[in-house]
Amino acid sequence: MSNRGSELFKEALSLPPIERAQLAERLLSSLDSPSRKRVDELWAQESEDRIDAFEKGEIKTITARQVFDEVGKQKAK
Repeated sequence: MSNRGSELFKEALSLPPIERAQLAERLLSSLDSPSRKRVDELWAQESEDRIDAFEKGEIKTITARQVFDEVGKQKAK
């Protein structure tokens, strides 16, 4: 990190926690590309579709125990 980056980091650490979180969010969102927003929109829609299908009984579900048992079997191989 450059000297300027280090200075900014030290200054940011002096902010109250909520302001640091807001700054971090703004910095992270500045890295997002337009395509990332579209991907997020698509995943949000997929999530809603899956919830709807679950609530209508249209998808098969399994218990957490079944998931962990299957993972255990895969690890044992």
